[in-house]
This record gives sequence, structure tokens and C-alpha cells, in this order.
Amino acid sequence: MNIADTLADKAYKKVIIYYFSGTGNSRNVAKWMASVSQQYQIECLPVNIAQIDRKTMTAPEPGTLIIFLSPIHGFNYPPIMLNFILRFPKGKNKVVLMNTRAGMLIGKFITPGLTGIAFYLSALVLFLKGFSIKAILAVDMPSNWISVHPGLNNRTVKFLHVKNKERVEKFAHKIMQGKSHFKHLIEVYDILLAPIAVAYYLAGRFFLAKTYFASADCDNCGLCIKACPVKAIIKVDNRPFWTFNCESCMKCMSNCPRKAIETGHGYSVAGVHVFFSVILVLFYKYFNVWFFPIENALLRMVIESGLSIAFIGVWYRLVHWLLQFKILERLTVYTSLTKYKWWGRRYKALKPDFNNS
Repeated sequence: MNIADTLADKAYKKVIIYYFSGTGNSRNVAKWMASVSQQYQIECLPVNIAQIDRKTMTAPEPGTLIIFLSPIHGFNYPPIMLNFILRFPKGKNKVVLMNTRAGMLIGKFITPGLTGIAFYLSALVLFLKGFSIKAILAVDMPSNWISVHPGLNNRTVKFLHVKNKERVEKFAHKIMQGKSHFKHLIEVYDILLAPIAVAYYLAGRFFLAKTYFASADCDNCGLCIKACPVKAIIKVDNRPFWTFNCESCMKCMSNCPRKAIETGHGYSVAGVHVFFSVILVLFYKYFNVWFFPIENALLRMVIESGLSIAFIGVWYRLVHWLLQFKILERLTVYTSLTKYKWWGRRYKALKPDFNNS
């Protein structure tokens, strides 16, 4: 008997899942949700927001369940999803908020990632637009951020996919039956990450955007430029160049056929050292002489953030130019942890039907 036959009425006429995905985690979760909705004979439409016109959107039809799903970047939804929610038309629909965050594995224990303010901020915006939040769920999919930690092995990736698929499908059954789910709200410590989330949005994401570079192994196939979901990669000096629009979704690094995209740990550390020991020292030395001492802590933070972003842009452009010299390019590559096999395992989410493959 079909599940839908056991229900007197469908909880929803239609489900639309608006998702953003870099390496495939959120895409998989969207497909798992859609698969369950089909069991209830509820039409479900997964929509990749990177592939639609996000400036002209129509209000959802009454009776449609809206799901927003995105990875967590810097303890918040990434700007592409935040801006999408801010521009989303007003409505009275029920809404489900979901995210994929950095899951890891210790033995058989899944260590949870951190959601930060993603749910709180988005729920507030949507509430003010007239929507009501029906459920929330954080999904601890395999972390893909090899810029900051070693890549996960195949066993860990498979284990996390299996466990999360079971969890998402169980959650989806509840949702399709019209039930609520707010267990994630017990993780109240997430709100403590608000200052870091704000700092990431104002400055941190721009720093991370400038840590990616293409080594001499790059054959200029252009795949990274074409596939970037936010069009953040351009060609400068006949090689890929990452702009400040980069979301650090890791799609380019994970999909490069030659594994030519690396994280510049060496030049990033050098840049931080130059900024704090030279640029800031000189700035305050001469600013205090020509103008006035900056005593206000908030003003200092704003000024230093602006200076750091400007410096990062100049520093990255200089490094990008220097990469044309073989000895400097090799130095940059071999001071990048992603170059080494024990660290730089590229990550791709398994196919949604991996259990049957």
C-alpha cells in the first residue's frame, strides 16, 4: 500500500526545496527529501538557487511547503542563501529550515558541526515576511573544507552518508505528515557564535576567497570558471583568479580534473604576518601623527577590517603575478597542505542512490 493511501488528507499540496550546494551535500539531502515526498504523492520541486534568476521571484502558491537548504559557512548561511531569503517574496506558507554542516567521525560517533546563527537569523527574516517556521534540521554531512583540516577517508564519507540518509528520511516522513520538529533548538550554544559569524561575514570570507590558486598543473580547461555557482572565478594573466565573490564552497577544488587548485597556506600565513607586523604598525604610527589617536574599539575594528580587505586584495594580486615564476610557484605549492596526500583528499558527495550502486 502506498503511504499516501494511509492519509486522509495530504499535509501539503506541493513542496519546493530551494538549495545551494558546492560539493553535493545539500543536493543529496534535497534529493532524499524529494524521494520521501514522492512516497506521499506530494509534488516536490528541488531548485538549485545558483541556477535561477534570484532577482525576479514569484510568491509561492498557498498550501506549498517551502524548504531552504544550504551548507554552513562561517557559522551562518552563505551570502548567496542569505540574500536569497532576504529577497524572497512575502507569503503565509509553512517553512522548513535545513543546513548541512561539517560532520566528522570519531570511531562510530559522528561529531556534529556548528550551525551558528543560520536558523535564528533566517527564521526572523521569514517570520517578518509572514511565513511560519514548521521545522528545522541540521545535517552533519562529511566536511569538505580541506583548506582547514585533512580530507576524510572513504570509510568516513560512506558512514556519514548512510547515517545521515536514514536521519533525513525519518525527518522527511514527519514533515510530509504535517508534524513539527525543533530538536535542534536545544543547541543554544550556537547563539554564542554570533560574533564570529558577523566577523566572518564582514571580513573572514574575503580572506578565505583569496587563499585559492591554480598551480602549474592547471591546463586552462576552464572547468572551474564555468562551474563556479557564484561566478567568482575569472581569468587573469591566463590563469584562474579568485575574486572576493568566492563563497569557499570547495566545488572548484573538488572537481578540478588535474587537482591543480590548492589552498595557499604558506602565502596566507606570510600575508597575515606582513599585515600585522608592518602595515598596521605603519598605519597607526603615521595616522596618529597626521590625524588623531583612535581610541574607540569599534572604530578601530571597522578601520582594521577595511584595511585588511584592501591589503588581501593587493597581496593576492601580487602572489598571482609571482606564480608565473617557476621557483616561486613551486614554493607556493609545497607550502600548501592541500598538495599532500595525507591532507588533500578532494571531496565529492556520493550519489544519492549510493546504497544501490
